[in-house]
Amino acid sequence: MRELKEALDQVRSRIARHSGSRQLNEENTKATLVEPVLRTLGWDVEDFEEVQREYRRRSRDKPVDYALLVLRVPRLFIEAKALGQNLEDRRWANQIMGYAAVAGVEWVVLTNGDEYRLYNAHAPVAVEDKLFRTIRVTQEQSPAEETLGLLSKSRMEENRIAVLWNAHYVDKQVHIAIENLFATDTDAGLIRLIKKQTPNLSPKEIRASLARARLQLDFPVETISGTSSGKATDRHRKSRNVSSEPKIGKPPVGISVRNLIEAGLIRPPLDLERTYKDRLLTAQIRNDGQISCLGETYDSLSNAAGMARASIIGTRPGRKYPQTNGWTFWRFKDADGQLKEMDYLRQECLERKR
Repeated sequence: MRELKEALDQVRSRIARHSGSRQLNEENTKATLVEPVLRTLGWDVEDFEEVQREYRRRSRDKPVDYALLVLRVPRLFIEAKALGQNLEDRRWANQIMGYAAVAGVEWVVLTNGDEYRLYNAHAPVAVEDKLFRTIRVTQEQSPAEETLGLLSKSRMEENRIAVLWNAHYVDKQVHIAIENLFATDTDAGLIRLIKKQTPNLSPKEIRASLARARLQLDFPVETISGTSSGKATDRHRKSRNVSSEPKIGKPPVGISVRNLIEAGLIRPPLDLERTYKDRLLTAQIRNDGQISCLGETYDSLSNAAGMARASIIGTRPGRKYPQTNGWTFWRFKDADGQLKEMDYLRQECLERKR
């Protein structure tokens, strides 16, 4: 890993020199930022049987920037954009997913030389949920070496990444299922289950207790060496550790949208969005803290999120909408145009209250 660390240090230095420069276009980004990393990861970028540029499975297919081959079979696609390009643009992810689908390649990477996004193209989920890991080479505390190590020739040959993805995918589904139990309207089945264990408590008391709870759901993040690590990436920590990034249950200490407005963290109107089941859903936070969505007004992010989901997937009998944690559902654009979960602002508000 020492050679990879040295290569990444060089990349950071180049990014610092050329950030915002028109000279670092897509081709220069590939030559000066991407290919040095590939070499360090054990790929011979001059060997056509290992690395193919502008790869096409068939002559009529659109080319992908790089195909990395194991035993002459494409194992990983890499699509590179110019340094500074916003990889949040769904066009880029959809583009490389299309390439991978045609070629039958499972693993794809989207990069601008600084940010790397690793996707499982075969996962039977929406595009945004195919995203496995994201790192920025220039970001402090970013596990760049660990994540990029998954793309090394030796790791791709043993397909170690598939093992890590399976654990990630299963854990994420379980996390979401448990999270939904503690969404805005506490699941009645959970209330009944607790009632059986505590017959002296009323459903109202149980519901009130759950609303006060700070629950922790922590899945260990497995490393490429096969061990469990407490050093999760920021992205994984947010999705798995509910103690540090509470997403289960009602907002602690009564954090509301109105609190965010009063703290100056939001300047209404604030547009929200979420791509769900390949459909773009939108909402807006109004000056009074109410949420406008689908022509209606709601008093919480979770209610608006539930109704937005219901407009696509419907709901179960007896429910107006599926239980949804609005703080983790809705995204907003920060000052740099990056999409972030509303829970990011809630956490900042919590920190100020401590």
